[in-house]
Parts: sequence; C-alpha cells; structure tokens
Amino acid sequence: MALKIYTKTGDKGKTSLIGGTKVPKSNIRIEAYGTIDELNSFIGLTADYINRQDVKTILKEIQDRLFTIGSSLACDPDKEPLLKIPDLKESDIEFLEKNIDAMNTELKPMKSFILPGGHVAISTAHVTRCVCRRAERICVNMQEQQLEIDPLIIKYLNRLSDYLFVLARYAGHLLGLEDIPWKARIN
Repeated sequence: MALKIYTKTGDKGKTSLIGGTKVPKSNIRIEAYGTIDELNSFIGLTADYINRQDVKTILKEIQDRLFTIGSSLACDPDKEPLLKIPDLKESDIEFLEKNIDAMNTELKPMKSFILPGGHVAISTAHVTRCVCRRAERICVNMQEQQLEIDPLIIKYLNRLSDYLFVLARYAGHLLGLEDIPWKARIN
C-alpha cells in the first residue's frame, strides 16, 4: 500500500519542527522555510527556461543548498545539536561568487537600472530573485528577534539574489537580447 501524503496533523493550524516541537503554522520559522521552499520551486522553473546544461547544473546545486537551509530553518534550535542537520559552508557562498564573476565577464557593463522582462527566462529569473529577497528579509527578521538562525543563511541568500540578478542578464545575453533600460520620467 502506498504511503498517504496527508497526515491530518496540521488541520488545526499547527505543525511540527524537526525534533517534534509543535508550533503554529504562522510561526516566523515556518514562514522562513516555506519561503525557501517557494524559492526552490522558482529556481526549478528558472532552470526549465534556461537552455544551458552548465546553468542547469549550477541551479541544481543551489536547490540542494536551499534544502540544507530549509532543514536548518525547520529544526527546533534547542534540539538541533542532537540531530544530524546538513550545514551551509562559506564555500557555498564562494561558489555563487565564482559563478557571478564568470557570467559578468560575458556581459556588457550596466549603464542604468534595468526592467525585468524581454523573455520568459529573464522574467522568471527576476521573479526568483524577488522571492529570494523576501526569504532574506524574513531571515533577517528572525535574527532581529534574536531567534536562532545561522548567519551564513542570510549571507547565502544575499549572494544568491545577486547571482539571480546576474543570471537574468546572462539569460538575455544567451538569447541575444539587450537589457531593457529604465528611463525615468522627468516632468
């Protein structure tokens, strides 16, 4: 018999953190890892629209790191030392920086702010970047409330949003499309 996907344990608005602690589904920790899950899904969608295997491989690596982040956020901080939760590493941030730098070598320098759009791959990368920024803001909020959060998570999300911005421009480059410059209306 197949395992059922529904458990009915959340029907009253509560869920369990890794470690068994019950919290309301409105808990900021749940909001944080739920937004990371959303981000991970958008990373997958971005990969579906970019027709380069090397980029798809990088995005799959990013998805793996987002599962690492999600598991850290989903864990009861009081019980985490007893559990085997994967860790984020400084090398994960360096990986993003290396790939940002590599894409930037092929891009024309920006001379103005740019508008998201021009192709579904570009727009999707920008939407993904916005979800990443929201995840970062939620994690910063946790930090400001003195809730347990690995500072590397915030640093990684910050760098990931930079990566996604450059990826959006790079996707346009691969498609032979120019950035759409923002032209401020001055009256």
